[in-house]
Formats: sequence, C-alpha cells, structure tokens
Amino acid sequence: MFEESLFTSQFWDWFITIITLGGILACFALIYWLGADFKKPGEKVETMGHVWDGNLEEYNNPLPRWWLNMFYITLIFGLVYLVLYPGLGSFTGIWDWTELKEYKLEMWAADTRYGPLYEKYKNEPITALVENETATQLGHSLFMTYCTTCHASDARGVPGYPNLRDEDWLYGGNPAAIETTIKNGRQAQMPAWEPMIGEDGVKQVAQYVLSLSGRDHDSAAAAKGQKTYTAMCIACHGPTGKGNQMLGAPNLTDNIWLYGGSPKRIETTIAKGRQGKMPAHGDFLGEAKVHLLANYIYSLSN
Repeated sequence: MFEESLFTSQFWDWFITIITLGGILACFALIYWLGADFKKPGEKVETMGHVWDGNLEEYNNPLPRWWLNMFYITLIFGLVYLVLYPGLGSFTGIWDWTELKEYKLEMWAADTRYGPLYEKYKNEPITALVENETATQLGHSLFMTYCTTCHASDARGVPGYPNLRDEDWLYGGNPAAIETTIKNGRQAQMPAWEPMIGEDGVKQVAQYVLSLSGRDHDSAAAAKGQKTYTAMCIACHGPTGKGNQMLGAPNLTDNIWLYGGSPKRIETTIAKGRQGKMPAHGDFLGEAKVHLLANYIYSLSN
C-alpha cells in the first residue's frame, strides 16, 4: 500500500548529512572556545573595559564548567540519537526505525484486535445488515473517522460534496452501487462549455436548467438554452434532464444541487465545468470495513 521514499538524488542525502554533522561539530568547537579561558578559583579576571555609573565594570568571566558540560552532554546525546534513529539523509539508524514501520506495526496491532469485529459482518447482505444496530454503529464509527472531512459529521455534505441523507444519488443508492463508490472512488467529468457556447450560451442554458426544476427563469432565454442543451447536454443528462447514474450525471429536475443552485452557481458549473473526485478507499480500508461503511451510508436514506 505504501512504499518508503528515498531521495531522488545523492546530493540531498549528503547535503543533509553534512549540514547536520557540521552543525554539531561547530557547536562542539564553539563550546570548547568559550571554555578555553576557564579561570581557576581566585585567579584574576580581566575586565572588558566597559564601565557604567562610575564603577560598574564588565568582567570577562567564562561560562561555568557545569554549564559547558551540559552543552557537551546535549551534543553527545544528539550524536547517539543520529546513530540509532533516522536523521542523516536516507540513513535509518542502526535500529532501522522508520515512521512507515511504526505505522504498519500499529495498523497490524489494530487489525489483529479489531479485524474480527468487522470480518464477521462481511458476507451478510446490507439489506439485512441495516437492521443490525451493532453493525450500523461500527459503520458510523468508520464514517466519523474517514468521511466527515468531506461529507460533514452529520453526512449532509457541503457544497461540492454530496448529502448522503437524501435519496438523490449520482451513481446509484443501492447497496452494491454505494459499496462500489467507496471501494473504487469516482471521478466527475463535467466539461467546461463556455469556450464552445460562449457567455450568452452559458446564461441561456442556465435559464433552461432552472426551468427543469420549476424555478423562476427567463422563458425567452430558456427557449434558446433548450436548443443548446439538446445539442450539448442531452447525452449525459438525458432529454428530460433526469440524469444518468451510469455516468454520474446529476438529475437536473429535483432542485438538489451539488455545487449550489443559484443562477450564478449554475452558470459557473456550465462555464467552467466540474472535476469532483471521490478517492478510492478499497485498498486502504479492506472489504470488511467498506461493507460496514456502505451499510451505514445506506441506512441514512433507508
């Protein structure tokens, strides 16, 4: 699922190593230099020649030895860390620790502990599983973990991300379709039409689209827009604007709008197109989790 990435060039590998070790060695040199003039107790300390308020003089006292030793200990700790753990380019340290290994170990531990909870529902049909409160709650937990960023915690979505609680589905709302959407993802392909039909054409088609859902519209502009719609849009949205779930083309007659239903928003969609993407979660979640997640989403509108 994941691959460990290496530097694309040996230059960056050496660059980081040299800068890191060079910085530590420079700190060693600086501390040694600061402690070179260490004075024994009772030994005379020269002043810097700065005097304030008549008799306040600045003395050239070196840092206390214990203070310098603390710096040495810190630097030695840093060197030991770089030997054991990653920090010098692509060198992973003699313990060979990586974030990826740590992540895989945690995922393995989680799958070992919780995997059986998901697996026991994998082969049960969603139409029956939807009545199982425990299974639905597991799906809800998965949804809260992986889906709320786009679809919101209440699953009602935000502009550009579908509301999962209504009965309006771009690719179908039956269990198999929902499961396929989660597993394989979806890629919208609404082209930008302004270069082909011009600004006036965009406005006219927008007025016709408004008329399909019974919205207030300019009848004259809508009549012109219908001709353009028939020539350009009918292949995806159908002759009556009911859409096509095989293509993910939305129903334009139900007054439900993914990107907003104001005339301006509709014009923007027609003019600029839309390229919304639902990422594939199948490889990441596995079949059992996808099944439970689909069950929860199916339950929201059924």
